[in-house]
Amino acid sequence: MVVYSFYIFDRHTECIYTRRWTPRPISSSGKSVRPQSGSSITSNGDNVPTTRKALSKEDDAKLIFGLVFSLRNMVRKLGGEDDSFLSYRTGEYKLHYYETPTRMKFVMLTDTKQNNLRVALHQIWVSLYVEYVVKNPLSPVEHPGGIGVANELFERGLDSFVVRIPFATPA
Repeated sequence: MVVYSFYIFDRHTECIYTRRWTPRPISSSGKSVRPQSGSSITSNGDNVPTTRKALSKEDDAKLIFGLVFSLRNMVRKLGGEDDSFLSYRTGEYKLHYYETPTRMKFVMLTDTKQNNLRVALHQIWVSLYVEYVVKNPLSPVEHPGGIGVANELFERGLDSFVVRIPFATPA
């Protein structure tokens, strides 16, 4: 199983941390399994580049948050306050979601075969984020304007934690 990326959003909807690992793997024939962003397929099956640019990190984070916000609200409206949004799967990836009691949002994108990672995201919050960021006296309490988490111990811990997730490896 493969982990593609990880995001942390604060209660003010700002992305305060993002970590991307290598994008989707390439098939054994040397061609991408699916068309890459910024290309389209013609009727004879050839990939033709389009003029669409790749998204920046900020735009990517905004799209992820918008998706999570919309799905979470839809689940709450359809299922009631007791139901919660856990994960979402497409043909390309699976999005895992965990929201803390303080409304911090932890999002991880993996391949589609990965089981639910709610417990793993909770462990990242408890054993990494709280220990290395919240308890750090040099770390800001709030992250205004998207000032992110800049903590080397947190990043090292996250990398080693992702490797230890059952059946998961960074891409």
